[in-house]
Amino acid sequence: MRFTPTELTTDELALQTEVRAFLADELPPGSHEPGLGMSARHDKPFSKKMAERGWVGMALPKEWGGSDKKAVDRFIVVEEMLRWGAPVGYHWVADRQTGNIINKFGTDEQRERFLPPICRGELGFSIGMSEPDSGSDLASVSTRAERDDGGWIVNGTKIWTSNAHTNDWFICLLRTTPLEDGSNKREGLSQVLIDLHNTDGLELSPIPFLNGEHHFNEVSFTDVFVPDENVVGQAGMGWNQNTTEMAYERGGPDRWLSPFSTVEQLLREIQRGEMAGTALHDRVTELFGELTARWWAMRNLSLSVSRLIDAGEAPSIESSLVKEMGTRFEIEVIEKLVELVDQELTLESESLFQRLLAQCVLTGPGNTIRGGTIEILRSVAAKGLQGLPA
Repeated sequence: MRFTPTELTTDELALQTEVRAFLADELPPGSHEPGLGMSARHDKPFSKKMAERGWVGMALPKEWGGSDKKAVDRFIVVEEMLRWGAPVGYHWVADRQTGNIINKFGTDEQRERFLPPICRGELGFSIGMSEPDSGSDLASVSTRAERDDGGWIVNGTKIWTSNAHTNDWFICLLRTTPLEDGSNKREGLSQVLIDLHNTDGLELSPIPFLNGEHHFNEVSFTDVFVPDENVVGQAGMGWNQNTTEMAYERGGPDRWLSPFSTVEQLLREIQRGEMAGTALHDRVTELFGELTARWWAMRNLSLSVSRLIDAGEAPSIESSLVKEMGTRFEIEVIEKLVELVDQELTLESESLFQRLLAQCVLTGPGNTIRGGTIEILRSVAAKGLQGLPA
């Protein structure tokens, strides 16, 4: 286990100050409805403003449009954006992981084609991993790709594909070698890039939340042609590449900051005197102390994961543990807030805090699925600590 205590350097603190000033200018409190972490709304113009400052694709090489910054630099920007509830949805996946995967495993042609527009905030990506009949066992994916002249023919279904209806592309894990009896199901998988809106045979079906909001999708392939030039890395090496991708996905601030803006808004409403002198005021003070201490602990663990990435490591065990603890913590925060308020929650409430909390209740369960369930994360960590393949 490699969780090492760390603090921000002088340069890193300067970046933090710069991001805070940008947010205070662009999104002053009261001017926007805060988002819940990485589930924040899509706002392409805002993503482009971030990109103009070099805050999208930060860790990518300058030759491909990036800023050659460290994972910790991105951690700082992301932490500030998420705690502010900024609308980062459009560039989120491309910035967090897809750009890094293309840079690490892709061809120069793929880097030239995709990385500059990602860094300009002009391309939104989704993730094509989960499938209807696979549960949390990602290695059991059955969406298959069969060789064809100059490419592959894809058939199957992906599910829980966030924002596929608004994003441009997605990176998809497929089976390119049939699974034989007794063979290792982690072999014969490949990652491919697929255009979400200009591909014959691809169909998007919304999976609405209980309140009617549209975030998740089912993506179906019927004889979809994917050219060889869209295969990322080597065919058959998709599992190893996907494991690397998960290290980017699981260990960041997005795994423990989703309810932060909700708690912050509660404090704002108390400070305005709306709950002053009530028993609720004292209970909020006590709860805030507890949550602050736990958030700080999660932050330090997560920050150490970024330090490991900057050191050239692939911290799959550490990032899995951060995601597991972060997921449980986010659910606990929501439960504690619901217990604290003890009122019928509605998305139409005059109180921004109560609107945000109502949204937390609706979307919180999804946090336990995205990026791996608690059980899978514990299994990855346990196997890794024993020296076994995850």
